[in-house]
Amino acid sequence: MSALFVFALFAVTFIALAVFYLFFYQDWRRKRQLKQPFPEAWRREMTASVPLYRKLPADLKSRLEQHVQLFLAEKTFYGCDGFEVNDRVRITVAGHACLLILARPFREYDEIRSILVYPDVYRVQAPERDGMVVSVSEQIRAGEASSRGQVVLAWSECEEGAMNPEGPHNVILHEFAHQLDYLDGTADGAPPLSGKQAEEWQHTMTKAYENLRYSLRHHHQGWLDPYGATQPAEFFAVLTEAFYQQPLHLKNTQPAVYSVLCDYYRVDPLDLS
Repeated sequence: MSALFVFALFAVTFIALAVFYLFFYQDWRRKRQLKQPFPEAWRREMTASVPLYRKLPADLKSRLEQHVQLFLAEKTFYGCDGFEVNDRVRITVAGHACLLILARPFREYDEIRSILVYPDVYRVQAPERDGMVVSVSEQIRAGEASSRGQVVLAWSECEEGAMNPEGPHNVILHEFAHQLDYLDGTADGAPPLSGKQAEEWQHTMTKAYENLRYSLRHHHQGWLDPYGATQPAEFFAVLTEAFYQQPLHLKNTQPAVYSVLCDYYRVDPLDLS
């Protein structure tokens, strides 16, 4: 066997392996992962900690379980400030996060690598710019998302949202909505869209955002958490909380907004509850 033949065989093998890894390995690994049964202990925790899970029909329950199974297999959780991450924490976070992609492909969470969980709200040093002057201020946060594949959460806030499923706030839904927003490279209040769907989103969301800002400027009671008026990215995240936590109120007050969110998330929460 000549050295040239050995080299050619090695090159072909290397290329075949590289192609498999780049284009097929992830799907193969995920299919293998999903052949494992969903643990009963996780199912009990989902029932206790993800209220909407209890109301899903069997097919959507199964789909949510599959997403959660992949999420827990691929994402790394870290406890911060001495916080211990247990199955309740992991299932609560994964269950709510995967509600956003219940009818969407799991690959939309591919860029998420790690979840950092603090026991309570935490302090960060954040830069602030005023013209040419940059200063640093201390801020208290309940969560944050990053285009670098990291999500930070305060467990006390996660728990409050999970235990109050009809309340106005759910920090897990909020921060993972930001992650979907980042899919096109920037958090601008619009996840990746195209064609007529993008046009409808732009028209509807821009009008609703400006109406909210107008109401707040004129001291009128807004229909949404005022934090949504700070920037389009926060508007989308706050709307996502309302969509899953208070769908009837959102539909009654902003039917056009509700419609484009149904179109994007490919579910109607009112049909699930």
